Amino acid sequence: MFTGIIESQAQVLLIKAELHNVHIKFSSTITPELNVNQSLSHNGVCLTVTQIEEDGYWVTAINETLVCTQLGSLIVGDYVNIERCLLLNGRFDGHVVQGHVDCKGLVEEISEQGGSWVLRILHPRDAGMTVKKGSVCLNGISLTVVDSFLEAFSVAIIPYTWENSNVSSLRIGDPVNIEFDIYGKYIQKMMGHE
Repeated sequence: MFTGIIESQAQVLLIKAELHNVHIKFSSTITPELNVNQSLSHNGVCLTVTQIEEDGYWVTAINETLVCTQLGSLIVGDYVNIERCLLLNGRFDGHVVQGHVDCKGLVEEISEQGGSWVLRILHPRDAGMTVKKGSVCLNGISLTVVDSFLEAFSVAIIPYTWENSNVSSLRIGDPVNIEFDIYGKYIQKMMGHE
């Protein structure tokens, strides 16, 4: 489990395909602190550290992960937001994030608003829902929904998040990973609106 509070960024060093899987090597300032078999969120996708080398660490993404998230479009040199799993003796600053991406969304609009930024994100109608002032996870970042629509939502990005995550590199039309609020998903299921 994660909180959506980005700890660092990691850069893609190598990508190796093997059958339907892709092995990705990342470099990060926290690499020396990682362990093999540790869960790590990459742009909101929970992946297991499979190998650690002096200059980086490896994870493996299966075909479903590559299809359902934007990790399949990564290229060498790209940066992803990373977060280690929640420590139970720490503060819970974001919201409950599982690292299980619900869908890929598309950046429809980016607007600067007096030192902050507002992003409007499109998503498939049946992928999930948001509510105004609710939580959503975008590329691994816990964010508050500004406006909510059937096939879109908007979020506000403060300068700190803009400067310390990969959202500042997003452009209109770029894919993003979306994980809708887990509590909302359970309520939808109980109400029969899967």
